Parts: sequence; C-alpha cells; structure tokens
Amino acid sequence: MIKIEGVRKVFNGVTVLDHIDLKVEKGEVVSILGSSGSGKSTLLRCINGLEKLDGGSISVDGFDVARPKELAEARKRSATVFQLFNLYPHMTAVQNLMLAPVEVLKVPKAKAEADARALLASVGLSERADAYPAQLSGGQRQRVGIARALAVNPSYLLLDEVTSALDPEMTAEVLRILARLADEGTTMVFVTHEVEFARTISSRVVFLEKGRLLVDLPTTEFFADDGGLANPRVRQFLSNMSKG
Repeated sequence: MIKIEGVRKVFNGVTVLDHIDLKVEKGEVVSILGSSGSGKSTLLRCINGLEKLDGGSISVDGFDVARPKELAEARKRSATVFQLFNLYPHMTAVQNLMLAPVEVLKVPKAKAEADARALLASVGLSERADAYPAQLSGGQRQRVGIARALAVNPSYLLLDEVTSALDPEMTAEVLRILARLADEGTTMVFVTHEVEFARTISSRVVFLEKGRLLVDLPTTEFFADDGGLANPRVRQFLSNMSKG
C-alpha cells in the first residue's frame, strides 16, 4: 500500500500540506479533489519523492521515500503521469516508452520495444509509435504519457490533472483510457477537477482544503447528503464545479 502519515510540507513559510494521513490499498482508485492551491499536486509530488517532506512519512510498499536508497525502490512500484506530458521531445513515442525499462529495469532492447509498441497499441496509438511528440496532438501526447508510465509495470499509477491542458474531445480520449485501466484493476491516485469522472471510476474520494484533508470516504458516501455533502466546504466546491 501507499501509506501517508502526518505529512507536512512548507513553501516559503506557507504550509501547503498540514498533517495529512492517507492510505491507498492495491486495487483502489482514489480521486483527490479540491480547489487550486489546496495541496493536491504537491501531495503526489511528495509520494514520488519530487518534494522533500517537512514532517511525517510516506512509504510505498514499505519503502520510505525520504531515504534515497528506498526511494529508488518506491519509484519502481509507482509511476506518475504529469499534467504537461513531460515527454522527451528528441525521442519518438516508442523510444519514450523504452527508456525506463531499458535503463532502469535492464530489459533487453528488443523486448522493451515489443512491449512499448504493444502498450501504444493498447491506447490506440500503434500507427503513431514512431512519431515525435511535436507531431502528436495533446490527447495523443497524454496517452503516450500514460503508456510510458505503464511501461515499468507499476503497482501504483499517480495522475496529476492529466486532462487540464486538453480540450473536451481530447479529454474524452484520455478519460476513456483511464476508465478502462480502472476496470482492469489498476491502482490509481488521481488528482482531478473532473468531478463526474471521479464519481464514475473511484472507489474512494478525498477532499483537500488549504493543505488539510477534510473528507476521505467511499465514493457513494462522499456524494451523499449525509456523507461528504454534509461538509459545507465540499458542498460549496461541488456546487461551484457544476456551475462551471
């Protein structure tokens, strides 16, 4: 599991994560909701070790991300899909997917390429495998990003606002892929503003507000009047999102 205990993070004297406690079991899809600046993306960056903690601890399958040697093991078990794709522009789609399996996992190049092409086919991009990122649409680049994350066979997939830079049609492309992964039992932690999508695919929904975890409930309870909606801030947030 991913275990987050008492996590604090401070930037320039401002507390952006305030004693967060959260556990994610294998097979769960946990959506993290909250307004901009609530700490959602920072929490993901702490899980994958891109931000150092100012308090508390995070472990991935028992490996402490605050310890460099253990962080390397934790990163073998989780993979992140970023908001702005973060593909290497000088590499083709298939080369982007091959890099980590070959360099980190020491997979033979021939197998890594075969696996990469199969993954690209699974996200509908077999015909674009040899294209460079600049030759792909935003939705295609994000699907390459998802396939690249899956290329290391992670136990956990961390997704950071992966549709926020896309238009509605491209967003629908990406969400279809994520819904399929959820159906297949992929464990995901999903930071999003796509409330209805979160309602559809999540087993649990977490709500952050100003760095604090206000609500952590099974999805049906989160959206119930006597569950998450009983919290005035959650009710206000969902109302504002529905108007948007």
